[in-house]
Amino acid sequence: MLRYWWQTQQWIPIKLKSMVHVRVDSMAKVAELEAAEKDKMTEKVQKIISHGINCFVNRQLIYNFPEELFADAGILAIEHADFDGIERLALVTGGEIASTFDNPESVKLGHCKLIEEIMIGEDKLIHFSGVELGQACTIDLRGASLHVLDEAERSLHDALCVLSQTVNDSRVLLGGGWPEMVMAKAADELAKKTPGKRSHAIEAFSRALFAIPTIVADNAGLDGAELVVQLRAEHHKDESNAGIDVITGKVGDMAELGISEAFKS
Repeated sequence: MLRYWWQTQQWIPIKLKSMVHVRVDSMAKVAELEAAEKDKMTEKVQKIISHGINCFVNRQLIYNFPEELFADAGILAIEHADFDGIERLALVTGGEIASTFDNPESVKLGHCKLIEEIMIGEDKLIHFSGVELGQACTIDLRGASLHVLDEAERSLHDALCVLSQTVNDSRVLLGGGWPEMVMAKAADELAKKTPGKRSHAIEAFSRALFAIPTIVADNAGLDGAELVVQLRAEHHKDESNAGIDVITGKVGDMAELGISEAFKS
C-alpha cells in the first residue's frame, strides 16, 4: 500500500534576501555555509519522512539534494504536479494537501496500490491506480484535429453534466425527442384555441420544439426531416411513447427500448 503526502511549497536552497551579500575570507567558510544549507534541508526532509510515507508529491520543483535524501529513505518524490491535478489526487486517494512539516499526527495521508509512468502519445504521465475511493478516472481524448478534439470534449462535457444532474435528481423522462414532441403537440392544440396574434407566438414555440428532435436525428447522421414527420404522425395517436432511436435510425417506443433522459438535462 502506497502512502502519500502532498506539499505545496517550493524546494529551493536557503537564500538570503535580495541586496544582501555574504563575504567570506576562505573556502572553509563557503563550505560551512553549504553545510548549514544542507543541514536545514535535511531537517525538513526528516520531518517529512517522519510522517511514515513512501511517496511524496510536490506541486513545484524538488532539487537534487532533497531528492537524494528521499531516495535513500525509500520514498518516491514526484515534482511539478499541477495544482488542479494534486487537488483531485488528494480527493480520490483519501488524503489532504499539507503545507507544514511540524505535525505528522494531524496530516491525513492518501493511499493507492500502484504508481506507474505511462506514455500517451509523446507525453509521459504518472498513473495512480487502486485508489481508496475508486470513484475517479482519467479520460484521454484523441482526434485528427483540434476541431475534432474540441467537439469530443464538448460532447463529453455535456454527457457528464447530464450524468451529474441525474445523480442529484433521479427523475427521468422518455428520451429520443419524446418530451419535445409531447409539448409541441400540446402547444399546437393550445394555438388552435387561442384567438388573435397570441396564437402565432404559440405556434412559433411549437415549431421550435419540433426542431429539437430534428437536430438529434441530424447529429446522428439520420434524415431528421423524414423521422420527425413519422414521429409527429405517431404522436397524433393517443398516449404515444414514440421517439427517435438513433442506433437503428427508426422511430420506436422509448419505454420499451429503455431510452430516457434526465428531467433537468
